[in-house]
Amino acid sequence: MSAGKRFRVLCLSGSLRRVSSNTALLRAASALAPDELELSLFEGMGGLPLFNPDLDVEPLPESVTGLRQAVGRSDALLIACPEYAHGVPGAFKNLLDWLVASLEFPGKPVVQWNASGRGSHHAQAALREVLTTMSACILDSAAADFPLPGAGYSTEALLGQPEHVDRIRNALDRLRRAVHGTVTSDD
Repeated sequence: MSAGKRFRVLCLSGSLRRVSSNTALLRAASALAPDELELSLFEGMGGLPLFNPDLDVEPLPESVTGLRQAVGRSDALLIACPEYAHGVPGAFKNLLDWLVASLEFPGKPVVQWNASGRGSHHAQAALREVLTTMSACILDSAAADFPLPGAGYSTEALLGQPEHVDRIRNALDRLRRAVHGTVTSDD
């Protein structure tokens, strides 16, 4: 790998909430990312149509094409997903369903972060099962839990608390090392 390579990390929040702790966590990570990581947040989940195999043909819906292109351009995916009714929220599962048959997803390095103060072990386990079935390369060494107090926790609040900043930077460093280990000079 050439010196100075920037790794493109696509951040996927599992929440559609306007004020989401998971989205705030990903935005804070983007603000704190080291130079070697270029984090970008995918914000089109709400515009995806409900998955229907009949629509998974050319020409794809424009929003699906945008999602697949964003995944294809990334070196890794960083997911922060809440738990809803002991599972992955429907909108996020819909996003993943649109990636199942894509050529861009298999083998993609994926990191799971959790922003729940109460934990979301049911959703995290279910998400891991779905990602494994989709042939993701799950980077466990970069996984992280951030016990935030729930919905409405802002990016500014995260960035204003040294303990959260340190925790995010530590997790980003593990992400950087994990992605570095999965992306070769041939990529």
